[in-house]
Amino acid sequence: MNVVAIFDIGKTNKKLFLFDEHYQIVWEKSEQFAEVPDEDGDLCEDVSLLRNWVVTSLAEVMVLPEFSVKAVNVSAYGASLVYVDQNGQAIAPLYNYLKAYPAPLLQQFFSTYGGETELTRQTASPSLGSLNSGLQLYRFRHEQSEQFTKLAFALHLPQYVSALISGWPVSDLTSIGCHTMLWDFDRQQYHNWVTAEKLDVHLAPIVPSDSVRETNLNGHLVQVGVGLHDSSSALIPYLASFQEPFVLISTGTWCVSMNPFNNRPLTPEELQYDCLNYMHYKGQPVKSSRLFAGYEHEQQVKRLATHFQTPVDQYKKVGYNPEIIERLRHQQSQVTTGDDAKGDQLLSMKGSLFGQRNLSEFATYDEAYHQLMLDIVSQQLISTNLVLAGSPVKRIFVDGGFGKNPIYMNLLAMAFPTIEVYAASVAQASALGAALAIHQHWNDFPLPGDCVELKKYTAPISVH
Repeated sequence: MNVVAIFDIGKTNKKLFLFDEHYQIVWEKSEQFAEVPDEDGDLCEDVSLLRNWVVTSLAEVMVLPEFSVKAVNVSAYGASLVYVDQNGQAIAPLYNYLKAYPAPLLQQFFSTYGGETELTRQTASPSLGSLNSGLQLYRFRHEQSEQFTKLAFALHLPQYVSALISGWPVSDLTSIGCHTMLWDFDRQQYHNWVTAEKLDVHLAPIVPSDSVRETNLNGHLVQVGVGLHDSSSALIPYLASFQEPFVLISTGTWCVSMNPFNNRPLTPEELQYDCLNYMHYKGQPVKSSRLFAGYEHEQQVKRLATHFQTPVDQYKKVGYNPEIIERLRHQQSQVTTGDDAKGDQLLSMKGSLFGQRNLSEFATYDEAYHQLMLDIVSQQLISTNLVLAGSPVKRIFVDGGFGKNPIYMNLLAMAFPTIEVYAASVAQASALGAALAIHQHWNDFPLPGDCVELKKYTAPISVH
């Protein structure tokens, strides 16, 4: 059976999938690795363990008698760089994108290169410290000058994993264009600061995101893709399936609202609200906004479990109850979303209102949990509206954890009464996206149009 092998590298789970020519998963394996400390004692990905796992896992599937691996691609988390020497060997840890960034160095960077407001606007990157991978590279150059002399390339993680297989170090726009602070969206090239610091010579040549290199693996010629940033990759099955304009809210630790049909430049105000551009795998910017809502949900359900003496996953048993919602709307103070509430809005985007609520005010777990979801969806409304503005979107698709949460989905349908709201499920969206991106290089069948399962949620007609 002809298959494509896809490495899907998440922060928690490392997976390898084989998809057949109709994009059904026919084989899979998954691993979790313990993190290791970097030189400052901060935990980070174990890059040598990851490398060994990729190499041995691929060798394992290449010899499976029932499959013929025709192509390989990679989807991996972003904002992470692997520093390699001329031989492709890592010369430093794979630093965690949550690692604290030194304030004096950040100040030095912005004062040298034109100030935070202008730089963040030009690069469509909110100032996020280590989450801006360009700033990680700047730090590496300034803090580790000895190691820096050995640097051949700084590769984003998807391209590093791809290069382990193909031996071809490259850069791709889905990684470069995603809140890295490297790319100047006005000029469609690396920002001036990158060339001023002579870092462009350490960024591998940019190739199209759907490129492949024919590689000899164990005597078999295999088409190896260049890897994709997982958020951009997860959008591909939707772009393959729907022609009408839509917004995708991809929910996990972050809830990212992505609008591939909005190409208006980011404003300084939008950057304040954590708006950014992802890059479409064909190279166009995808206006996006992020909310740390999955993380917030995780923290608050622990708090609820402690207060109400219930299991942590008690929320999974809570169905949507419109009467509770109606009652809470009258009893509790809710986040305002009017134009007069700009200051409140920015505040409410930093952490949900729920974190400050007194849990003793709620009679039951169910009531408190409904309030948590009201607070999260009121933030989601603000966040998603930022990317909807001025574009002809008729549908919102929600994938990931919140798509399976009936309270979230019903409240979202109520928050957007003029737009069709769907829970969408794609089995392994980012892995599937990486497979579809290189479709023409290995698969003679037509692209499938039915990768996405939809379930519609409709706002109840208000009686008021």
